[in-house]
Amino acid sequence: EGQFVESGGGTVQPGGSLTLSCVASGFAFSTHDMTWVRQAPGLGPEWVAAINIDGSSTSYADSVKGRFTISRDNTRKTVTLQMNSLKPEDTALYYCARNVGTYYSGPFYRSEYDVFGQGTQVTVSS
Repeated sequence: EGQFVESGGGTVQPGGSLTLSCVASGFAFSTHDMTWVRQAPGLGPEWVAAINIDGSSTSYADSVKGRFTISRDNTRKTVTLQMNSLKPEDTALYYCARNVGTYYSGPFYRSEYDVFGQGTQVTVSS
């Protein structure tokens, strides 16, 4: 069925950087598009970034475009989110999600995903 383990979260000052990793197991990772999603306290899930099966196509939410970079290593079954120039509004629980089909760029729809990680907390604060 598949599962993910995320890591790399933490507390950083505004303007800082973090790199999140999501390691997959239990399924054919290279055959699935992948997405990073975040959820801030009191808010619903927010789609952040997505990548296709071989990494040749990516997409970003406007709120993170130019600051975040999604990538993947199929040999290591890992999807990574490099986050630069972090802002307080980036504070959230970040988790990776397996797309049911081709990734969808835009609002979060639960039906687009069938496996989620447990998440890693990112806090941006001075």
